[in-house]
Amino acid sequence: MSGDKKTWDDPKTATTMPQLLHAAAAAYGDDVAITLKGETIPDDEITFRDLDRKSAALARGLLARGAGKGTRIGFIYGNSPSFAVMLAAISRIGAIAIPMSTLIKSNELVRVLRQSDAAGLIVQRKLLGNDYVERLCEALPELRGGGADLRLAQAPYLRWIVSQGPDLPASVHDMSYLSDAAATVSEELLLEVESEVHTTDQMIEIYTSGSMALPKGVKHNHGPVMFRAHYLTAKTGLERGRKAPATLPMFWVGGFMMSLMPDLEAGATTLCTEGTSTNSRIAMGSVLSEEDLKVYAGGAVNWGLGMTETIGPYSYGDVLRAPGYPLCAPMDHFADGYEVRVAVDGKQVPDGGTGEVQIRGYPVTPGLHKVERSEHFEPDGFYRTGDMGLVEGGRVHFVGRNGDMIKTASSNVSPAEVEMEMQQLEGVHNAYVVGLPDAERGQLVAAAVVPRDGATLDFDAIQAQLRKVLSSYKVPRAYVQITREEVPMLHSNKVARRQIATMLAERLGRT
Repeated sequence: MSGDKKTWDDPKTATTMPQLLHAAAAAYGDDVAITLKGETIPDDEITFRDLDRKSAALARGLLARGAGKGTRIGFIYGNSPSFAVMLAAISRIGAIAIPMSTLIKSNELVRVLRQSDAAGLIVQRKLLGNDYVERLCEALPELRGGGADLRLAQAPYLRWIVSQGPDLPASVHDMSYLSDAAATVSEELLLEVESEVHTTDQMIEIYTSGSMALPKGVKHNHGPVMFRAHYLTAKTGLERGRKAPATLPMFWVGGFMMSLMPDLEAGATTLCTEGTSTNSRIAMGSVLSEEDLKVYAGGAVNWGLGMTETIGPYSYGDVLRAPGYPLCAPMDHFADGYEVRVAVDGKQVPDGGTGEVQIRGYPVTPGLHKVERSEHFEPDGFYRTGDMGLVEGGRVHFVGRNGDMIKTASSNVSPAEVEMEMQQLEGVHNAYVVGLPDAERGQLVAAAVVPRDGATLDFDAIQAQLRKVLSSYKVPRAYVQITREEVPMLHSNKVARRQIATMLAERLGRT
């Protein structure tokens, strides 16, 4: 039973986030849980006991302000003790934690706020020169002159925003909005709330680029998150007191599941810096070097494929690289809880065949927010990953992505989203964004651009404009100007993207 307090004293048996917080505080006490080496903000650290205490205080404030089971609360924080406090406070009361990227631009922020149905939002004021309150005001101009009682057409469910620092607009509460209210909720009531958080309750929703212009929110419940934390802690050999660098951002599955959660369970110290390796090769489906693996999880495992929908890596290899297959380690083994097949039309391909890697099992997402299961799941429950695999005896090799999604330097890029922004630029009639093979980044984001009649394209200026509205990893790194007549079309009157990719590769000398 989720509320059985007998299970709250051993991190390795925790099945919900509140259980893990209580158990880690009891087991590791005043050991340092998370540190931050600041560049533009002060250094910080928090112990396991203080993580439990501070997140409990914030959780009581959230309860006092009407949050409860299922309340959708977004937050924007970099890797830090504060990120962990926010995640812990939200999830320990059964609310849904929605971490948002610190790389997010104003246009993207509006899309995520609307798609996620966030009712509350807590944001770090500044990080590496970015003022997130100012970014919110750019995204939602009504915040500049409005009051704290939010009624926003672009984010219709959003009711409050909290941040800190001087000169907050009237529409944004100071953190005291939550901390002052906490006194009205007792510790005893919080414990009762926590006892009703169950393994089947949604814990987190991780936002990443979908196959269309809208972002996709990947759901995960408490039970599967803890199941994976137990597995990864044991698999990587994490131990109490180990100093574990958090090289990937915690707002995405890499930093969340491969650093923060196993570290909390094991009693390791998570070492954070303001900047993270968002462009790192350390990711499933991209090229890892021997040096990378020495940092990532101590090099203990040759991880293969994984994704947000599977809460991290679900495969690993006996070797780092198989000859002729440089993109990731071969899939020689699959992690506990997953059933994997390589299929065409729902049927396993024979030895030597190529098909889509499909997965089902306890740790696989129960679904995407606002998306019918049938869009991503087979009738028998297998999730369609979009990754293509070649079967070689008992081994599966990753051979590329099925479809248009671009995977570059550990991040997913939706061509439709980039194209939508490009086509709003002066002088651009149409843009077609594709991924080209790249040894360093996995895929290189490239664009074929059709100018408006009489326009002259300045690609340096276009790139500079795109950097203002898109996260840096989404901005194309190579451009080719083409005419309307050169755009290849299929018989279905759709653009032939594979032909565009071939055209770009030839003109850029990447064949």
